[in-house]
Amino acid sequence: MEYTGKRSDVVDFGGEADYTGFAWFKDPPARPPPASPAPPPSTYIPPPGVIEQNEMFEYALLASPNVLYGRYKQYGQIGVLAWCAEFAELIDNLKDLGVHGHMFVSTRTAALTASEEILKLQLDIKMQIIVLYLSSQVARLRRFLDGDRTWNDYPEAKFPIDPRTYQ
Repeated sequence: MEYTGKRSDVVDFGGEADYTGFAWFKDPPARPPPASPAPPPSTYIPPPGVIEQNEMFEYALLASPNVLYGRYKQYGQIGVLAWCAEFAELIDNLKDLGVHGHMFVSTRTAALTASEEILKLQLDIKMQIIVLYLSSQVARLRRFLDGDRTWNDYPEAKFPIDPRTYQ
């Protein structure tokens, strides 16, 4: 049976109800006692392991541009590719730290600073796939830390038109 909003089993003859002699609100409900003031919010005191973890991440992030440049100087383009794989692992662990609510503001700032410094490095990388991979890792970190912001400091891809120029 479908509900139409009107009941057919009740008949309303339309007369007014007589409420004379009825005492409204004679026994009002008891009022609840006034609420005590809310306790001040407790300050977050991170466990020692979380403090250590954030300090290690900050150190690794601030050193990452130097490590990348060292790998580039030592191994060339392949060193950059290997560093990108390690950086991806660092990003995964950093995301895990952030998702669990243990990332400090200083760690976030260090990560954003490191991403800017990495892209400022003057690396002469001919293999554009490595440039794209490096840029995508930095973009992945930035999206996690500040997803609403748009950056325009990524290197331009320079694909050769003539394959003979890429020798």
